[in-house]
Amino acid sequence: MDYNQLANKESLDKTIKALQEKGYNVLVTENGADALFKIKELIPQGASVMNGSSKTLEEVGFIDYLKTDATGWINLHEKILMEKDPAKQKIARQEALTSDFYLGSVHALTEDGQMVIGSNSGSQLPHLVFSSPNLILVIGTQKIVPNFDDAMKRLESYVVPLEDAHMMSLYKIGTELNKVVIFKSENQRSGRKINIILVNEVLGF
Repeated sequence: MDYNQLANKESLDKTIKALQEKGYNVLVTENGADALFKIKELIPQGASVMNGSSKTLEEVGFIDYLKTDATGWINLHEKILMEKDPAKQKIARQEALTSDFYLGSVHALTEDGQMVIGSNSGSQLPHLVFSSPNLILVIGTQKIVPNFDDAMKRLESYVVPLEDAHMMSLYKIGTELNKVVIFKSENQRSGRKINIILVNEVLGF
């Protein structure tokens, strides 16, 4: 299976329908620039924002945009990085868990709307599964697969080796698949808002 092939119309339509039936807000864009525009529309001025490490967010221009003074958002990730005192940095990390918005991506998305996210440390997982009231997940449609078995295969045989090589090139330290979240759906009573931006462009791993 070619895990780097954009989804065809039939597969994309099926996936969109499944995600919408779960109560998610689904947006479709043709490229990363349009995805960044949608992100700017979704996050109001003054909102606190946290993001995970994501090649997808880098490629759509979100990470560079977040570093500018133009956002009008409270950049909690920057606050963590800027704090050099370990005790104060720990407090900043705890405060970031309840960010108004959390942005990231997934490693596989099934046609019935299940999302699979793998992690080494698990630092991004609390935001994804509970603590942030608004999620924005930007997903290149090459990550759409027919079913859960294919989602796990994509994560284990395709994503992890690429991410390991990527981390080695940046930090001389590889990665491991230590934790996996299977995001099947969201409890509607939670009040959380799940925003999915599907991009018809190969983004991330």
